[in-house]
Amino acid sequence: MRNIGEKIALSALRQIDPETSHKLALKALNMGLGPNAKIDMPELAVDLAGLKLSNPIGVAAGFDKNGEAIAPLMRAGFGFVEIGAVTPRAQPGNPKPRLFRLKEDAAAINRFGFNNQGMEVVGERLSAKRPDGVLGVNLGANKDSDDRASDYAKVMAHLGSLVDFATINVSSPNTEKLRDLQGVDALRGLISGVLEARSKSAPNTRVFLKIAPDLTEQEIEDICMLALDLKIDALVATNTTLSREGLTSIHKDEMGGLSGKPLRARSTEVIKLAHNILGEKLPIIGVGGIDSAQAAMEKLDAGAKAIQLYTGLVYQGFGLIEEIKSGLINRSTRG
Repeated sequence: MRNIGEKIALSALRQIDPETSHKLALKALNMGLGPNAKIDMPELAVDLAGLKLSNPIGVAAGFDKNGEAIAPLMRAGFGFVEIGAVTPRAQPGNPKPRLFRLKEDAAAINRFGFNNQGMEVVGERLSAKRPDGVLGVNLGANKDSDDRASDYAKVMAHLGSLVDFATINVSSPNTEKLRDLQGVDALRGLISGVLEARSKSAPNTRVFLKIAPDLTEQEIEDICMLALDLKIDALVATNTTLSREGLTSIHKDEMGGLSGKPLRARSTEVIKLAHNILGEKLPIIGVGGIDSAQAAMEKLDAGAKAIQLYTGLVYQGFGLIEEIKSGLINRSTRG
């Protein structure tokens, strides 16, 4: 599915610093150098928490942190786009280098630390030109905040009316003690605050919850039951992992969250565990190690309603989107 031009571009981008490479990729998209996908076939359409997707493939948060390339990402063939994470105030994130390619493992490690331009700038950008398509924002907290839970509600209040869904992200490993908010008691208060902000400013915006792959089975069950109790609209499984099992790259011991192929099996396992608890009561978005049509179908077969890509794009390029679509269509025609 990948043409010779894309292969050359991917090869060239891998020769330079990965964070610089990513910025160049966003610039290229905005210059019109990205793909223009065909109109999706009806067989690919999905209803995700009441949102009508032309296909079940989304781009995960982190790829376009500040909402600078939403339109070209939509044109590239995604059924939905999630920007962010966005925090109340702009922040630079962690010191560089903070993104590492693990080529031998088809993986990446990042420790960005929610670097973004802040909700005011992102809000102005979305207000000036909101592209067509299903759009979400990943909610984050400032690193130096005295009340991180309230930060999520602030971003929801400010950006909620400009998007179709907002994802509560307490599962990033790159902001100190952020994952502590995944505890049921802390999470209940945080989610309640976001839902209250939604009721006042964006009642039609869906609220999703993104969880870590490193949770125990009991923690997954507790969070699923809480999501049902508070009527969260969807679960996103999963964020990056702190595990380094089986890695061979020279960068394997870098601090941060690991994404890509090594996360594939664990994220699928978490989806299965969550789906066994939730059934059809709450849709799941599968993320982690999707770099082929087969990997995408594993997530959907495990119980995911939709999927999101990130690291797979780094190694496979945007041709991966059409490859997955073709795989899904071929499977549906085979019955």
